[in-house]
Amino acid sequence: MSREDKGSYQGFGGAGSDTFTVDQAVNALGFGKFQVKLSLITGLCWMADSMEMMILAILGPALHCDWHLSEWKQAFLTTAVFIGMMLSSAFWGNLSDKYGRKKSLRLAAVMLAYWGLLSAFAPTYNWIVLLRGLVGFAIGCVPQSVTLYAEFLPAHQRGKCVVLLDCFWAVGACAEVILALWVMPTMGWTGLLALSIIPLVLFVIVCQWLPESARFDAASGESEKALATLQKIADENGKPMLLGRLIVDDVAQMNRGRIKDLLVPDLKWTTLLLWFIWISCAFCYYGVVLMTTELFEAKGNLCALSGMNSAFTCTADCRPLSSDDYLDLLWTTLAEFPGIFFTILVIERLGRKTTMALEFIIFVIAIVMLFICTSNRTWLTFILFMARGIISGVFQAAYVYTPEVYPTSLRAVGVGTCSGMARFGAMLTPVVAQVLTRTSIHLATATYGIVAILAIVAALMLPIETRGRAMT
Repeated sequence: MSREDKGSYQGFGGAGSDTFTVDQAVNALGFGKFQVKLSLITGLCWMADSMEMMILAILGPALHCDWHLSEWKQAFLTTAVFIGMMLSSAFWGNLSDKYGRKKSLRLAAVMLAYWGLLSAFAPTYNWIVLLRGLVGFAIGCVPQSVTLYAEFLPAHQRGKCVVLLDCFWAVGACAEVILALWVMPTMGWTGLLALSIIPLVLFVIVCQWLPESARFDAASGESEKALATLQKIADENGKPMLLGRLIVDDVAQMNRGRIKDLLVPDLKWTTLLLWFIWISCAFCYYGVVLMTTELFEAKGNLCALSGMNSAFTCTADCRPLSSDDYLDLLWTTLAEFPGIFFTILVIERLGRKTTMALEFIIFVIAIVMLFICTSNRTWLTFILFMARGIISGVFQAAYVYTPEVYPTSLRAVGVGTCSGMARFGAMLTPVVAQVLTRTSIHLATATYGIVAILAIVAALMLPIETRGRAMT
């Protein structure tokens, strides 16, 4: 048992120290009914985010056929969403560190549902670009659900629980593909956009039961609120509440949510490396997602895509995604589940840094297989299945590591800026996945491989390993 855990249990009978921290209380009260309910609520938010992201792989080909969009306009529609996310991630992180995780999530969910519904009725290309950009602005807050969730998890279970939260992302992605398979032939993309806000509406309704972070309340001087939340955890988990006085174990609480504090000497190197890792994760992950529909359109082998730029803008070249395309897209989306379970298997054994590096290595191996100009649809689906599964695992390892490495006063803005950097990577990837792929599949594949190799080096260079480390 770690020193922190011993300190937690000493407080039960009052025989030990007469004070305790939120971290000690969370570790002592364990994982139970409270965390299960929190998993379902935050998971619903995560599912909604996933559905809005998965739309991007379906909306582009649909609008190409309906509005005769060029590949550049398709790519920019996707990029507009990520621009909104990139610009807002640090804003939401700052808001969450200053005013609370719950308030920010509820506000963002309302905005996301509203703009998501409006985008279904966009009359022109410019309007849908604007509205999807606003959707991206609201989505920038969703990573704060992981911040809130991680702050309620005991140290020895935090890694696998945060990774398991990705199951909701995978379910959301699969649900979006199934919804598209059912809706697109009859209601088209407008119906798909309108129905995709259902999880958001549900999240707004259940958000009233979402607790505020006890760590945030304690760090904000709201000790009574923090104690009330901890007492609720104890009651729901069937554990006795710790005795003594709650103290704040982070002395640097006066200035919360300042981005410049992420670059102080103790955190600067970690922050810069994490920013690059998150950029690489999103660049590669969304690259695979967007490339999937592009590669499924190839006539013959993959190399037949090269040089299609001029033909692709032709209306006669339009080919709406078929049922087989959606089923193959569903198969590659199901790859998220093996990625989750692999990450759970290794993250507590190898640590966060080594897990990210190992999964990037496997991704490079998988993506290089696209150099083979195969015409075998099954082999192509397998390659994309493996690449998407493993890169989603890297994303989850990064989501575990980032909240653990920052203190409470900077945790939300730390996750927010990393998420913003991820959106920057996602903003760049449509040019490669939807444009460069049609010029040279080999050049596009090599681009993803090189970025992943650089990310391997960055992961191994991180100065702090957070496995088993207490959250301050």
